[in-house]
Amino acid sequence: MAQNVYDRPEFFTGYSQLGRSLHGLAGAAEWPAIRAMLPDLRDLRVLDLGCGFGWFARWARENGAAHVLGLDLSEKMIARARQETEDPSVEYRIADLEHLVLPEASFGFAYSSLAFHYIEDFDRLVRTIHRSLLPGSHFVFTIEHPVYMAPTNPGWSTDAEGRRNWPLDRYSVEVKRVTDWLAKGVVKYHRTLGTTLNTLIAAGFAIRRVQEWSPTADEIARNPDLAEEVDRPMMLLVAVQR
Repeated sequence: MAQNVYDRPEFFTGYSQLGRSLHGLAGAAEWPAIRAMLPDLRDLRVLDLGCGFGWFARWARENGAAHVLGLDLSEKMIARARQETEDPSVEYRIADLEHLVLPEASFGFAYSSLAFHYIEDFDRLVRTIHRSLLPGSHFVFTIEHPVYMAPTNPGWSTDAEGRRNWPLDRYSVEVKRVTDWLAKGVVKYHRTLGTTLNTLIAAGFAIRRVQEWSPTADEIARNPDLAEEVDRPMMLLVAVQR
């Protein structure tokens, strides 16, 4: 079973105060880039893996999806999503993505935001998603960038010239990483960029777009805290097709 860190009281409280939790998709700096990757969702059955509070699930319905199934391991996340969703065509279920079982050829689009780096067996999950999609369907997801995840002790340092430096070690060692973020002992699974993309290809997906996300000048002007993301990619955005 995947680690259910989101139901820890201290983690859930901290996560609930993040901009993406308070303001939804508009509070996620990478959302404009993700939105540009999305296909037309009209009349599609959509699968949202790691749906959290249900922000994307509701957005998908508002943009024409016929039905959305949101899955998350966190009981607290699912409870909030159900509380904030009144649409009967949006369904939420508690599910462990590590051992996910889905009906074959049942969805027209799959989506996931910042969930897969918590999954140890990425290959199994990707193959499960591939089988669940109709031929020609698209799949868009985001994860923490491998460069962001790899360091033993992640965090910025400043050199003598005042330049920011990000540590990078054990990049090719694909094992779990334990970090402190909103709570102590958060387990994530580091994979190189090559492993991530090749796993998708081996499962039968065609790569359509890959973006090592960084903010635009306009986004930095609106939110100066994003400036450091230009020096080190924090997120990887991937669009593939069955």
